[in-house]
Amino acid sequence: MWVLFLKEIRSFLSSLTGYVVIAVFLVITGLFLWVLPSDSNIIEYGYANVDGLFVIGPFVFLFLVPAVTMRSFADERKSGTIELLFTRPLTDFQIVFAKYLAGVALVLFSLLPTLIYYVTVYYFGMPPGNIDSGAFWGSFIGLFLLGAVFVSIGIFSSAITDNQVVSFVLAVLFSFFMYLGFHFIFSLSLFGQFDLFIKNLGINAHYSSISRGVVDTRDLIYFFSVIGLYLFLTKFVLASRKW
Repeated sequence: MWVLFLKEIRSFLSSLTGYVVIAVFLVITGLFLWVLPSDSNIIEYGYANVDGLFVIGPFVFLFLVPAVTMRSFADERKSGTIELLFTRPLTDFQIVFAKYLAGVALVLFSLLPTLIYYVTVYYFGMPPGNIDSGAFWGSFIGLFLLGAVFVSIGIFSSAITDNQVVSFVLAVLFSFFMYLGFHFIFSLSLFGQFDLFIKNLGINAHYSSISRGVVDTRDLIYFFSVIGLYLFLTKFVLASRKW
C-alpha cells in the first residue's frame, strides 16, 4: 500500500499538479489576507488574528481538492490501467486508502506554509504574542480535517465515472452540499425539533465549533465518520466490478 501511496505522491510532485495546487492556495489566501481590501485583510483590520485564512480556505479547497482527486480513478478507468492496478497484491480498501492518503498529504503540504502567517502576526502584534493561539490551532486542525473530508468525497466522485470533468463537478457539488447544504436546510426551519440534528450533519457546524479552539471529541468523530463513509462508498463502487 505504501508503494502505491509513494507512487501517487511522486505523480503529484513530478508534474505541475501538486505545485499548482499549493501555489494557488497560497496565492489566493495571501492576497485576501495581506493585499486585497476586505475584512480579511490583516493590516487593514488592525487586529492580530488570521481568521480570514479559515474563512477563505474552505472555499479555495472546495475547488482545488476536486481538481487534485478527479484523476484518482477516472483517469485509471479511461486509460485502462485500473485493471492493472487491481492485479497488485492489494485489497480494494488498501488501493482506495493509498490514493486517499496521497490526496491528504497534498492538502497538508498546502497548509504548512500558511504557518508563516501565524508567525508573522505573532511577532509583529502589539505586544508580540498578542494572538489567540488556541483559536488558530483549532482552526488549523479544522481546516485540515475539512480538506481531508473533501479528499474522500473527491476520491468517491472519481470512482463513479471515467470522465475527469464529471468527477470534478460531482466532487464540487457533493463537497459544497456537505459544507453548506445542511446549514441552508437548517436555516429554513422546516423540520422543527430535527433542525439542529440536520445542521449537525453538515461540515460547517463542526468546522465552526473546532475553530473556537476547543477540539471536541464529537467533532473529531464526525469528521472521521464522514471520511470513513465516503471511503467505504468508494470501496463499494470498486467492488461492484466483480458482480
